[in-house]
Amino acid sequence: MKSILYSDPLAPLLIRNELFSLLPAHISRLTVVCIGSNRINGDSLGSFVGTLLENAYPDHLTVIGNLESLSMQRTIRRVSERLQHERGAYVVVIDSIVGPQPFVHTIAIRPGALSPGTALGKSLPPVGDISVMGVMMEDTADVSALPYTNLHIAIGLSLTVRQRYGYESSTPLVA
Repeated sequence: MKSILYSDPLAPLLIRNELFSLLPAHISRLTVVCIGSNRINGDSLGSFVGTLLENAYPDHLTVIGNLESLSMQRTIRRVSERLQHERGAYVVVIDSIVGPQPFVHTIAIRPGALSPGTALGKSLPPVGDISVMGVMMEDTADVSALPYTNLHIAIGLSLTVRQRYGYESSTPLVA
């Protein structure tokens, strides 16, 4: 698992590098599943990223979840329905999580699915081929007091899509 500090000014480039290294060569389209709540600041990371990337690269990027999405269950259901119709799509899931102290205030990226809602006691099916997680606070802390988020992930994903699919450098990074 790759861990990138929120405060690192190179975080968007490091995110791009890590995502680029994890994407199989044959992928023609990315689906980004953005998990989160617009009701809890620290749990809104995925929703913010989804809002920023929505409609940014319609030929190569499908975004599911944004600040208007209110239900994780509904978002997961939309993912399942949509992926049944999109062959060759690869899923990157974004969520804020709680974790051990050495990872707090980092962006953790790893291959494999993420189980959303675990810290909040939800039992949802795992989703994703790559997990991008903003570690908001220590896993022993009170999850009702989730702190700030960082949006380097949106720019890192945007850089990944631009490089992977040959967009001009003048293309806006986010919508």
